[in-house]
Amino acid sequence: MILAALAFTLSAGSVLGQQADTTASVEGNTTGMAATTAVTSAETDDAAAVAPKDSVDVNAPIADYSAPKRYYINKVEVSGIKYLNSEILAQSTGLQRGDSVYLPSSYISQAITRLWSQRYFSDVKAVATPVGDSLNITFVLAERPLVYRWKIEGTRKGEATELLENMKLKRGTELSDFVLANSRNAIQKFFVDKGFRNAAVEHKITTDTSARNGVQVTFVVDKGHKVRIGAITFDGNIAFKDRKLRAALKETHKKDWRFWHNSKLRDKEFDKDKDNLIDFYNSKGYRNATVVSDSVYAINFKRIGIDIRVDEGNKYYFRNISWVGNSKYPTEQLSLMLGIKSGDSYDKKMLYKRLGIGREDNPDDMSVSSLYQNNGYLFSQIEASETIVGADSIDLQVKIFEGRQATVNEIKISGNMTVNDEVIRREIGVMPGELYDRSMLMYTIRQLSQMNHFNPEALQPDIQPVSGEAVNIGWPLTEQASDQFEVSGGWGAGMFVFSIGVTLKNISLKNFFKGSEWRPFPRGQNQQLSVKAQSNGSYYKAFSLSFLEPWLGGRKPNSLSVSAYYSEETNAYYMYQSGNKHFRTLGIAAGIGHRLKRPDPYFTINYEANYQAYNLKDWDYFIIKNGTANIFSLKTTLGRSTVNQPIYPSSGSEFSLSVAATPPWSLWDGKDYASTSLSEQDRYRWVEYHKWNFRSKWFYPLSPNNKFVLMARAELGYLGYYTKNKKSPFEGFDLGGDGMGGYNLYGVETIGLRGYENSSLTPGGNRTGDYASVYDKFTVELHYPFIQQPSSTIYGLVFAEGGNAFSGWKSFNPFQLKRSLGFGVRLYLPMIGLIGVDWGYGFDAQVGESKKHGGQFHFTMGMQF
Repeated sequence: MILAALAFTLSAGSVLGQQADTTASVEGNTTGMAATTAVTSAETDDAAAVAPKDSVDVNAPIADYSAPKRYYINKVEVSGIKYLNSEILAQSTGLQRGDSVYLPSSYISQAITRLWSQRYFSDVKAVATPVGDSLNITFVLAERPLVYRWKIEGTRKGEATELLENMKLKRGTELSDFVLANSRNAIQKFFVDKGFRNAAVEHKITTDTSARNGVQVTFVVDKGHKVRIGAITFDGNIAFKDRKLRAALKETHKKDWRFWHNSKLRDKEFDKDKDNLIDFYNSKGYRNATVVSDSVYAINFKRIGIDIRVDEGNKYYFRNISWVGNSKYPTEQLSLMLGIKSGDSYDKKMLYKRLGIGREDNPDDMSVSSLYQNNGYLFSQIEASETIVGADSIDLQVKIFEGRQATVNEIKISGNMTVNDEVIRREIGVMPGELYDRSMLMYTIRQLSQMNHFNPEALQPDIQPVSGEAVNIGWPLTEQASDQFEVSGGWGAGMFVFSIGVTLKNISLKNFFKGSEWRPFPRGQNQQLSVKAQSNGSYYKAFSLSFLEPWLGGRKPNSLSVSAYYSEETNAYYMYQSGNKHFRTLGIAAGIGHRLKRPDPYFTINYEANYQAYNLKDWDYFIIKNGTANIFSLKTTLGRSTVNQPIYPSSGSEFSLSVAATPPWSLWDGKDYASTSLSEQDRYRWVEYHKWNFRSKWFYPLSPNNKFVLMARAELGYLGYYTKNKKSPFEGFDLGGDGMGGYNLYGVETIGLRGYENSSLTPGGNRTGDYASVYDKFTVELHYPFIQQPSSTIYGLVFAEGGNAFSGWKSFNPFQLKRSLGFGVRLYLPMIGLIGVDWGYGFDAQVGESKKHGGQFHFTMGMQF
């Protein structure tokens, strides 16, 4: 009998057919894609290994597909395998000896699909040989090699590591053209985004002798030269010059002296910048401006040019403005909030911002939409309808669908593992049963952020309407570490002082005596406990303890703070000495704070009572040599803060005004303080003064993503007296340097001014009690973050600073400033706190010097006001 071999090149879903007494070969191509169903000869090497050459007949008739025949499988075999188990592979086809199959049918094509799905093979063929009513099936497979090592050449080690991590290439995976092509494209895109627009990537495959059927794939990168933008030109612009239009591009800049600008061309950023260009035209009245085309051309091998053709169209002006659908608020109030009058230049961005349509750059900005949402109208909708009149006028109709007021149905909190639910709920500004209020959601975000227990970048409410009049509000939280362990050092009075401390920001006193809650300490109530110690050996030591309860009683936002501290300085300058002279300070304080509802809930007021005792024994370095000086004072602080987050603020402001005063003992104690015979011990037995401090901060985002931030700060302090013959030797101001109070013995308030040495700008500040009574300070900083993660935050800054200290109010001159410029970096780690390094250049002379100071490095720890 003459055997005929029919070879069908099929996909997994093709149909295998043959006649009786024929040998049919079904093969899949190397990509697994369908080819043709034409009859071909079986003269390939793999087919020849199964069917004898004399069985091949290229003129064999095509199988009869209209009459399927039933066969019983006699055996299933796998060939072409070197490293895998052929018996297991045969079982994985789903075909077994004794099974009955019809040919033609999909049985064998399904088996091919199962083998392809294992991704171990570059080629899969099935050869079916009928013998009477029996069928022998052989699957001819070609194994893919496995990649046991991926490498990248032609790049820096850090770049290669980053690429391999991003591409997630794993050891032991099969090699395929798809993976190779995707990897080459990913590597090329990586370097194009870095400015290497001519980067080329090839690959080479070598045998890995350390692994069975293993290969090593190496991507060879030729980065070429870094290409930057050398020119950006515009065509078709008449109203604005090229320079003005280039300024409208936020991310695409040509190479010039502004080193901080990105001069690499990135396609996504360029597409956004074309939208920014249109926004600029729209804001200037050119409603129909469009980008007609853009092109990129080579200037040389390191520079490219961009040409953008625009069609400006006509400039438009608002003509008539009308309101439809508003019943809650009168048209006059809405028009006043919109702030657009007939004849004003058309400005789409301003229009949408004031109406509250689209994305908000700043959630705190007031708009017509927020006006409604702050009053419960969650489902209100606003639509601006524009009608062009003539060649340059627009009639604006604002349609408002107010809907019904929505009430809060349920508040859901999730994600908090260490902070108790009731602690979070008391900070939420809107509760179940109350009208929905968008402004209170913004307030809640700020309050939860200020707790410093949750990632501020992830603080967003989940608003879920449950009906036309009710809404559920969820608060999915992401906790972050907030407790801090401090190890720091600072210079003071010419010596190095070592500090160690711990601050626990989420303790629970009510569970303090429950052993089961110590994991590692009782947590959950947002109470704060801080313990700190300072020393430089036997000469100086200090200890402090403080506790804060932010919600005294748990019902109202009334805070309670208590603190105690002790310090001692002796004449034991070396570790082996014991001092016989000392200056000791003991202090205790207690305060009550309250959040105000008027003028708004961001105001707070605090009242504090302080007692300090300074004990001196044979101390020759101060006004008082022996005895004890006592200070009892009352302090009131009015403050307001809308800063959006504590670690890297990008918006909001903060100010505080404080007044601290002692009783005027000199008015009733009967002593003649003008007398020179009065001892210093009697003169300062009870110290008296009044002290005023004003501090303010302001943060403003300079970029749409709130990354680039401007910070402005102003400070003013004044220490006054009741009688000129009894001025306080304590509580003065010490200006200059890093502002770290590492060595603070005489109750001095340390004020930093970078670019100068510590204490170098204080008139007479040489530990004689003659410190400054007045100071002022002004700072402007630009911040930009490099890393913003819950585990760490790193940002850089440049600053300009000016300030001065004066011995009295009469000598105070706000324009006589010690100026400096500089830069620095800040690192925030939750367990350590904020660490900073600055370099400043002082343009003026320090006290007692005649030449400008020059450069100065500073190291800081902790938050500065």
